[in-house]
Amino acid sequence: METMKTSLPRILAVAWLGTSLALTACTPALSTVSLDQAANNSLAALALPSDGGSAATMLGAVPVKGKAAKTGYTRAQFGQAWKDVDRNGCDTRNDILKRDFTATRFSDAKKCAVASGTLRDPYTGKTINWAKGRNSVDIDHVVALGQAWVSGAQQLSLDQRTALANDPLNLLAVDAPANRAKGDSEASAWLPANKAFRCQYVATQIAVKKKYALSVTATEKATMLQVLRACPKQGVPKVVPVKPAGKAVNPSPKPPVVAKPVPKPAPLPQVSPGAYCSTANARGMAKASGKTYTCKASTTDARLRWRI
Repeated sequence: METMKTSLPRILAVAWLGTSLALTACTPALSTVSLDQAANNSLAALALPSDGGSAATMLGAVPVKGKAAKTGYTRAQFGQAWKDVDRNGCDTRNDILKRDFTATRFSDAKKCAVASGTLRDPYTGKTINWAKGRNSVDIDHVVALGQAWVSGAQQLSLDQRTALANDPLNLLAVDAPANRAKGDSEASAWLPANKAFRCQYVATQIAVKKKYALSVTATEKATMLQVLRACPKQGVPKVVPVKPAGKAVNPSPKPPVVAKPVPKPAPLPQVSPGAYCSTANARGMAKASGKTYTCKASTTDARLRWRI
């Protein structure tokens, strides 16, 4: 009986293990390895095209200027958030989640609304399993909108700023805490913790700044060049620079137009009604009555007198 008590749990354990192995062999479940591989494939898919030449060369064509004042900046200056600019029926946020996620699931039939997915975060290198309602993933503007504002976006039209805010080149699904730590910082103030992604990160910023006629500061440029020394062959996509078509959002107010005062006519000389005068058609005013008189002749008197 003691032998039976000892062997029965072992028999059950072996039976359970056999069943578990059989189910694992027959069920197409995603393993940890396959998820990691899918995540690596997702990160590789974010690689920039290099048809625009080297990032360092393009950086040389980006103007170097000081930062403008941030006065007047609001999110509304960059148009409707996540506008469907490509008119595919899905908003920009869901387009980027769909592009950057693996194992993506949707909550609608047309596969626009992303319900869940797996992200290999380029900023930290970690894998994030996201579902709608969780705050673990943000869509980051690689060139932050506030940073774009102080580096030239004030001179763009509203349509051009809306394009910048929704351009897939400037958007990445990333770890939310990392994105919020970045804020509106440029490269000299913040770089991804994942050093393997820094070359592509600054190359993306260079391409976006070139495309939208933005500038870099001297310190920002020096940081970018330092990063690119580790990857001299880092490429950038070919971009067509926009021609800024906007007006300064907060131009200096023009001074008000002040009408020149109309000079008052000189007061009429005081005259004595009926008295002789010398200049025909001259006018004068009687002191006593305040009436206006004209120096003229009459039909019966050719001499000039002050007459009504």
